[in-house]
Amino acid sequence: MPTPTVAACQTDLADLDPPANLATVGERLAALDDRVDVALFPEYALTGFVGDERIRDAALARDGDALDRLAASAADYDVRVLAGFVEDAGDDYYNTVAYVTPDGDRTFYRKRNLWGGEADVLTAGDKAVSVETPVGKTGIVTCYDLNFVDVSAEFARERVDALFVVGAWPGPHSENWRLLLRARALDGVRWVVGCGRTGRRDLPDARGVDYAGKSAVVRPDGAVSAALNRDERTLVADLDPEILAEQREFVGVFGDE
Repeated sequence: MPTPTVAACQTDLADLDPPANLATVGERLAALDDRVDVALFPEYALTGFVGDERIRDAALARDGDALDRLAASAADYDVRVLAGFVEDAGDDYYNTVAYVTPDGDRTFYRKRNLWGGEADVLTAGDKAVSVETPVGKTGIVTCYDLNFVDVSAEFARERVDALFVVGAWPGPHSENWRLLLRARALDGVRWVVGCGRTGRRDLPDARGVDYAGKSAVVRPDGAVSAALNRDERTLVADLDPEILAEQREFVGVFGDE
């Protein structure tokens, strides 16, 4: 089995400006090494976020032009892309993540555990989502979902090989983000790839937020394999399936495998 390669594209976003964010995603994808199989972008990567009615004007339909452009970029650069956005679903709006493949397949996850002002304007999702990726069966997790052990246990019962996590974690609490990425790798004996937003939200009539960044790849034993600080960079890492197999055999969590 070839060793899959992932990229966490740690990005500063333009809140309420999907065209600018789509352009940024395209530029980052164009700059990737050809060996990258999956590229992750942060929570709300396509739209940014603010907890008031303005976010609805920036929201995107999952079958609209913006997601078509994302799919076209995935095809152009032959890479699977995971990116977050505010989804316009008609009567409801969601914090959604799209996993798009080069051949046009699309899988969507709606964040189940809303944080702070999200609950004022968004509806929580109600389903766990996993998808087959080059890393194996992979669960999709969004930011505050990390705090909930039942979410981790649900994916452990599915025996996922990895979690892909998109986040927009506040800078003052960055160590909690890193700790939770490590915990979710260790308690499920799986790879965890966390891609965080960096930079600052600075919108009129909205609270300013400095974002943590701190993207990381965590091994199935909970050790950090590679990580970023707050700089706007891309973290590229190989996820060796033998490391996963060896750790699962050592821990014995999945003893009948």
